[in-house]
Amino acid sequence: MQENKEKNDYNGNLNNLDNIKNTDNIDSEKDNNDIEALWDKYFATGDEKIKSEIISHYLYIVNIIVKRLMPYYRDYSEKDELINCGVLGLVDAVNKYDRSFGVKFQTYATSRIRGEIIDYMRKQDWAPTSLRKKINIIQNAYEVLEARYNRKPTDEEISKYLGIKKSSVQKVLQKSHMFNLVSFESIIFEKNTEESESSISDDPYQRLEDEVIYDALKKVVSELSERDKMLITLHYYEGLPLKNIADILGVSDSRVSQLHSRILLDMKMALKNFTG
Repeated sequence: MQENKEKNDYNGNLNNLDNIKNTDNIDSEKDNNDIEALWDKYFATGDEKIKSEIISHYLYIVNIIVKRLMPYYRDYSEKDELINCGVLGLVDAVNKYDRSFGVKFQTYATSRIRGEIIDYMRKQDWAPTSLRKKINIIQNAYEVLEARYNRKPTDEEISKYLGIKKSSVQKVLQKSHMFNLVSFESIIFEKNTEESESSISDDPYQRLEDEVIYDALKKVVSELSERDKMLITLHYYEGLPLKNIADILGVSDSRVSQLHSRILLDMKMALKNFTG
């Protein structure tokens, strides 16, 4: 019943997409020309004032990444800490960027900024011991049931296996949002950072590993429902915060966070065999 309601709300709210898309990262042609001129001057002179202008121009990337990684803040100081970490990553990116890398600065900076924020988040106690224990219990149950059924288990199957209420499983999944996010993003963006520093690897074994990981993720995404595929597309490709995606899907903020956590768990489990 709830699933049908969500589906109807989801279909009825897709028309709102164009009204709330985040367009902060779309530079006008004039802006692009201006920033390229600044880069030319900076590479030629190394002037600190020009570097400050470049950093100011790209601050929007930090804000977008923080909104993606942390859609709900416990307090403003937490948001400020993440933004400060992101700015450090941006400064580091400007200091180290070279056009010979063969990638756009935005691409290079995104990896640096996310890496700095993820490193900070990983050092924080996002999940108390009791929650970590519950998360591990559910993940172990997930693995057992996936092997038994040769498919992803449902929340109902996990709750029955553990002898607990379905709502209890869903609450843990919702609370594990940051835990799974940091774990999954660490895998992906540490790898991206390594590749951006060493350019494209010529190692055939590295390329094979990349292909295997890509295929594993692609398989997980292909098996998602249309609603969950939309969530991934809007969040990771369109850059929308989860709060806005909740409006599009016609669900509550807590429900979309829960759905996102479950998808991250699926992807994390799919990558487990390939990352040690």
